[in-house]
Amino acid sequence: MSRLSSLIQLIDSLSKAEKKKISTVIFPYDNDSDYSALYKLISSNQNMNTQKVKSEFQKIRPKAAFNTSVNYLFDTLLTILNQLRINQDSYYTLFNMLMNAKLLYEKSIYNECFQLLTKIQTDALYYENYSILFIAQKMELDYLLSLNFPDITEKELLNKQFKVNDTIKKIRKLNEHASLYELLKYRILHKGPVRSQTQKQDLNDLVVSEMSIVSSSGFENFDIQKNHKLFQSNYLVHVGDYKSALNSYYELNNVFEQNMHLLSNPPMYYLDTIEGVLKTLRSIRNYDEMTYFIDKLNDLESSSVSFKLQIDSVVFLYKLLPFIDRWDFKGAQAIISSNRESIIDKINFLNPDKQIQIQLYISITHFGLKEYSKARKITTQIMQSERQIFQLAAYRTIRLIHLMILHEQKEFDYIEFEIRSIKRGIKNNDKTFKLEQLVLSIISKTPDELNKAQRLHLWNKTEPKLHEIRNDKFEMQLINVFDFTKWIEMKLTSKS
Repeated sequence: MSRLSSLIQLIDSLSKAEKKKISTVIFPYDNDSDYSALYKLISSNQNMNTQKVKSEFQKIRPKAAFNTSVNYLFDTLLTILNQLRINQDSYYTLFNMLMNAKLLYEKSIYNECFQLLTKIQTDALYYENYSILFIAQKMELDYLLSLNFPDITEKELLNKQFKVNDTIKKIRKLNEHASLYELLKYRILHKGPVRSQTQKQDLNDLVVSEMSIVSSSGFENFDIQKNHKLFQSNYLVHVGDYKSALNSYYELNNVFEQNMHLLSNPPMYYLDTIEGVLKTLRSIRNYDEMTYFIDKLNDLESSSVSFKLQIDSVVFLYKLLPFIDRWDFKGAQAIISSNRESIIDKINFLNPDKQIQIQLYISITHFGLKEYSKARKITTQIMQSERQIFQLAAYRTIRLIHLMILHEQKEFDYIEFEIRSIKRGIKNNDKTFKLEQLVLSIISKTPDELNKAQRLHLWNKTEPKLHEIRNDKFEMQLINVFDFTKWIEMKLTSKS
């Protein structure tokens, strides 16, 4: 991404409070400067592309150095936004205090410097921020060394060194624990949910290591509890044990609510937790209880415009999904229409995974309404995007939906090519749901091959398989994305 693209995205993501602060800093003194003109241009024209910004700026400032203005404005905005966050976020506050302590030392104001370092360590312990605690402890020892250890006994020095080593041990444990959760999330995203008992056993290395770290950590803190419950909840969802996952998510939610002062800003892990609860409740079709957690997300405040959009996108999805699960596609369409400006038109500001989720379910809604051209346009757009979507586990599911659309449009020549491609992937990976194979077998049949008698014969063979699939916890993970079994039943029984 170019610096200009980053600048446009930065300005488009500013909140009202941030824009107000920027205006008070920039315009009273530099109302006619090149970079203030550039800021006005971008902020007054949402979602302008780079070429448009450059051409419009050169019209109003033909003699200005465009790249210099871009760089200067970008750096100025970052400085202002950093200053704003000092009083909003403990992380920014503590780092600012560290810089002040360093400045005091450089100016030889030693008493104030050491008092501030002591306060930083106290506050870092309160917020359980061991990274900053370590920096403050090490700075204190470095400054004491440079001053030849004034007014300190050997016992006090050894005690300070012991605290540094203890902090390093805690950071190492926390990092090891976080690394396991990161590995689990990577496998979920790129390998998809567990599809057999053998694949479940393949995760044993992570599970054993995680339990070992928890039992040997030697201390209890918010991050240890959070990472343990996050790992446990995601693992249980990943292997299809939704009831146990829900209990684990509830426990994790309690951990967050008892430690609200320790939430990051923005509270990303808290959002992940509530989304996990919603996902699990949806998996067991407990839609009534979802309302309580959707309301909790609506009440979650954030000064970050981009994070607020992430919250709104989760709320949108879990208001939409119950309609799709019930095959109430008119109701789903109403939800989409009412969120077009707030979510759909801003989809490019979401992370790729969330974009794909939203686009997939909009396509499914069009499919359910028999608007096959609209549905196909979206699935084609997803598959042909520049994002590395083919590396994600969701890719094959999207291709199945795409094939169902082609089947309804009677594009059988193209279907045959796509089915061969998917089957090659299945053969190479040997990781397939039974339901996938069943869908492919139905899609491969032309209308001539699915006359009334043949449909009845095929349904008699298929119905027991569907019953088995619907009671298989591994197969349920694909059904929870979209209930392909209903579509198969519709095709073979001519039900509406």
